[in-house]
Amino acid sequence: MRVIVVGAGVVGTMHAWQAVERGHEVVQIEREAEARGASLRNFGQIWVSGRAGGEELETALRARDLWEDIGARVPRLGFRANGSLTPVRNELELAVAEAAVARPDAAARGYRLLTDEEARAVNPALRGEFTAALHCERDAAVEPRTAQLALRTALRASGRHTFLPGREVREVVGNAAVRDDHGDVHRGDAVVLCTGAWLGGLVRELAPALPVRRVRLQMAQTDPLGEPLTTSIADADSFRYYPAYRSPALDALAAGQEQEPVAAAHRMQLLMVQRRDGGLTIGDTHEYEHPFAFDTLEDPYEHLTGVIEGFLGRPLPRIRRRWAGVYAQCTDSGRVVHRERVEDGVWLVTGPGGRGMTCSPAIAERTADELGW
Repeated sequence: MRVIVVGAGVVGTMHAWQAVERGHEVVQIEREAEARGASLRNFGQIWVSGRAGGEELETALRARDLWEDIGARVPRLGFRANGSLTPVRNELELAVAEAAVARPDAAARGYRLLTDEEARAVNPALRGEFTAALHCERDAAVEPRTAQLALRTALRASGRHTFLPGREVREVVGNAAVRDDHGDVHRGDAVVLCTGAWLGGLVRELAPALPVRRVRLQMAQTDPLGEPLTTSIADADSFRYYPAYRSPALDALAAGQEQEPVAAAHRMQLLMVQRRDGGLTIGDTHEYEHPFAFDTLEDPYEHLTGVIEGFLGRPLPRIRRRWAGVYAQCTDSGRVVHRERVEDGVWLVTGPGGRGMTCSPAIAERTADELGW
């Protein structure tokens, strides 16, 4: 087959990977010189721990296995099975962690409840004050700024992958055929539109009632920590935003412990991952109302700094990069991704939200299976 993939973010690139793996020829078209959206502006987390039970967790676990397999073949992905820790500081937070460990799918997620001493043995960089920690062994990480480049280098080596940057697909011109803004027509046996948060133009024309919204977030990266941070780190505010933690204990936490005002105003949680250079990627905020602000605000970064320093027991290294990103999220919270045939031979795959980096290999595998690749 000849497969046309539109979009060079992680979802598009994983669709290209699946097609090449199955022996097909791929033409991958990207409107920028390189992908610049949420696929780069994220934590690089393969985040199993907070996923909803059922299909979402199954997708995340399958994707976790695929990431590990691909990472072994493409070392530049920087795949590492680092797991995560969510330190808790009081009885209300501890009760949510205990409820998570009591889930019937806790073993599949690799949940363990650790004492503070056990958590410090897993991650010695945590020298601050906390009483216990939820450990998820199945969480992992890759390098988000370079993952697509590494994957594309491996795809090019197959001899069956062509990358066409700087071209915006403007029109569907027949069965499995599209025209770009250079006037060139690309014909194949299937076209897959993986356009991320770009929901206007052709996407709006093809799917005017698309059940997907855009979400903006703020993040940052620090100078090197100077020591290994052996796991990813979350804080108890993350319990409020991930469906795996919904329970009467979470209701009690919400009723009995208000978020800090800055965290509540910006719908914040702490997520933190160490990069290969030793720096820390930290975040994040959530903004849903359009139009989005064009600037980044300092209050969220100051809040994150305080939370992190409380866990590390030391000053946070200097922040050297700050940025905002936008991703596309299904408005139906029960769906992992929106997958729709929008024209003959043309499919749209979008809206994984914060699950994109985690679930993209399994999302692409499902697309390939459904399309009979």
